[in-house]
Amino acid sequence: MISIREQIEEREAASLAPYAALSRNSKGRLRPEEECTIRVAFQRDRDRIIHCKAFRRLKHKTQVFLAPTGDHYRTRLTHVLEVSQIARTISVALRLNGHLTEAIALGHDLGHTPFGHAGEAVLNELYPEGFHHYLQSLRVVDLLEKKGSGLNLTHEVRDGIARHSKGRKEILPEDLSELPATMEGRVVRVADIIAYVNHDLDDAVRAGVLSETQIPGHLRRLFGIDHSERIGSMVRDLVITTLANGGEKLAMSPEVLAGITELRAFLYEHVYENYQVHADFIKAKKVMRELFGYFMTHDDYWEGVIDYEADTPRERMVCDFIAGMTDRYALELYEQIFLPKPWSVK
Repeated sequence: MISIREQIEEREAASLAPYAALSRNSKGRLRPEEECTIRVAFQRDRDRIIHCKAFRRLKHKTQVFLAPTGDHYRTRLTHVLEVSQIARTISVALRLNGHLTEAIALGHDLGHTPFGHAGEAVLNELYPEGFHHYLQSLRVVDLLEKKGSGLNLTHEVRDGIARHSKGRKEILPEDLSELPATMEGRVVRVADIIAYVNHDLDDAVRAGVLSETQIPGHLRRLFGIDHSERIGSMVRDLVITTLANGGEKLAMSPEVLAGITELRAFLYEHVYENYQVHADFIKAKKVMRELFGYFMTHDDYWEGVIDYEADTPRERMVCDFIAGMTDRYALELYEQIFLPKPWSVK
């Protein structure tokens, strides 16, 4: 009798676009394992990511504002959830594999450091081989989770995680070698920027770093006047333009693509490099540097966290430990290690 998983795989083959990634055609896992009778491979990957410790720690990692105390500011966890929602909306409209899209989106930032990109910059400076959060995310799912056994995800999810980042590069580059191998991975890459330019703008207004009136008027007319309208405008344009061009390659209209690029530059100037935000990250970098130096000569907090190979460089182990910290844990450790404690004298 055909299993439920095989029925789902047949429905995928019958309903998804010709350029979608089919679960049954996955290139497989790092280590072969028996298939589930109910869930397809990409569903299992999504579930493994959601249930792993690194995913739960994202709730206390900075998105833009360091260790925010307000209830409505984004964290790295809410960021990946918003990316997942946007990416799945796009994937369903384009008849792509929603399970694969979700798995990549939910796993793409598992390797992010505490204190956001400020923490990433410090580890890139201190670790001899350099540090990039997207490669660390792959390291998390391949090795660091489950004390060295990793999550054993499929090739397609691992590829999407490792190649999602764009920094300030082109949003839709002509050179496809820069992009994930699957359309689903490419959707996540674009959904990532649609999510963060909108929610970072929303948080910056909430924080009083800028006001809605500072957003250039032509961008407000192009995308809309609130968070929901802006996301809707970008997603609709991506879906409609992609389908109008045959569907096999993501596309946007020139004006919307230029508008998102300009909005990203606006955020860099007025939010990410704003003196109020930047001042906190200078302090956060000091915390990261001093913790790194301390753990290069002390094992008391992190020994036994993972069973490393005997020849693993100490810098690699320290880098893994610090990258996995939440903002609050890093600050608590810094206080315990470096700040004097008052004596209680009766």
